[in-house]
Amino acid sequence: MKLKPYFDRIGFRGRAKPDLATLQALHRLHPTAIPFENLSTLLGEPVRLESEALEDKLIRRRRGGYCFEHNALFQSVLETLGFELVPLAARVVWNRDQSYVNPRTHMVLLAALGGTRYLCDVGFGGATLTAPLELVPGLDQLTPHEVFKINAIGDIFELQINFGGEWRAAYEFDLQPQRAIDYEAMNHFVQTWPDSHFRRRLMAARPLEGARLSLGGNELSRYESGRLAERRSIASSRALKSLLTNEFGIALPAHDRLDSLLERIART
Repeated sequence: MKLKPYFDRIGFRGRAKPDLATLQALHRLHPTAIPFENLSTLLGEPVRLESEALEDKLIRRRRGGYCFEHNALFQSVLETLGFELVPLAARVVWNRDQSYVNPRTHMVLLAALGGTRYLCDVGFGGATLTAPLELVPGLDQLTPHEVFKINAIGDIFELQINFGGEWRAAYEFDLQPQRAIDYEAMNHFVQTWPDSHFRRRLMAARPLEGARLSLGGNELSRYESGRLAERRSIASSRALKSLLTNEFGIALPAHDRLDSLLERIART
């Protein structure tokens, strides 16, 4: 992978090496520069995970994407730099009733450095990590945004986030390595399953300096230090376009259905 276009996209100016300082810098910059968004699935565009497709969409066309796109691109970058990685799969439990069991439809990465393993995830939407976390159960870990910790329940790990002073579970994962074809199957499922929330609701997210922006449908939320600071509805497609472009940093696709899609979302 050619790294300079990626470094330019996220604003990385340092000397990249397979060390902790580089990993922390890239993990902080990536989600602030490349937003989380699901416009492709709403518009009926296929989401492709080949390296060329990811570089074209997220780097050259300055779009965003969801977890498979973000973390597959991040994996390519880190492996090009010489990091030792294990790709993993997670089961999302964020905002889920305990009686409902999700399939494993989230991609995360495990990086090994000097005998320490780090959880890496630049694609978890409104609660995405902005720093790698040590895989040390029960340890409170401060990131540029919130405090996170990883709990261990047998051979299952659970990522938790301190959001608004309350610990909330984000997802569960184990250490079974995944292959590219595993993510292709998961990616196909979230694009085609009729009840997939990626097909039913507009989502966009981006961490900022000391804050987070999150869009669900036509409702914009701003969080500061894990606490809700503002929530408002976006009442027109023009306002949605402006928000997605200027606040989330998405170069909107020239799609003939985009205006009607955003109009429908604004009226909901």
